[in-house]
Amino acid sequence: MSTSPSEGRRDSGLLALSEQMPRFMRLIHGIKAQHTAEGGRDRAASVLLFPLQRLGPLRQSALAELVHADPSTISRHITLLVERGLVVRVADESDGRASRLVLTDAGHSELDELRAERVAFLRTVVADWTDDELATFTGLFDRLLDGIAATLPNDQNPASSRTVSA
Repeated sequence: MSTSPSEGRRDSGLLALSEQMPRFMRLIHGIKAQHTAEGGRDRAASVLLFPLQRLGPLRQSALAELVHADPSTISRHITLLVERGLVVRVADESDGRASRLVLTDAGHSELDELRAERVAFLRTVVADWTDDELATFTGLFDRLLDGIAATLPNDQNPASSRTVSA
C-alpha cells in the first residue's frame, strides 16, 4: 500500500516535529540547569504558583493532579513555598480536616518576577522575529500544547490545561 504525496509530506513533517521535540526538551532542561547553577530559585516549586494564582485556593491533591505530578513531589515543593512565605495553608470551608493552598502577596510578587524574567529571556531569543512570526508561532505552539494536553489522563479539556500552565 503506497502513500499519497500529501501523506508523505505530512509524515515527513511529523518526523521532523518528533525530532524537534526532544531537542526542545533538552534545551529547556539546559536552561533550568543553568539557572540553578547560577543560584536561581527552585523553579520546580515556583511553577506551582501559577495555577494557584489562576485558579485560586486549591487542595494539594488537586494541584498535584492538575500539574500531573506525584503527590509526594508536590508536598516537598509546597513545604518549600510555605517556608518561603509564598503560599499559606488555610482551612477548607467544605472539610475542616483539609486545607487549601493560597498565594500570599509575596507569592504574587514572585510570579511577577518570574514572568518578567521569562519575557526578557524570550525577547532575546526572538529578537529577529517579526511581530507576525511571533503571533503565528504563539498560536501554533498553543495548539500543539492543547493537543498534547488532550492526550494526558484527566485532561480532556485543552482550555483547562491552559489555565494551569506555568
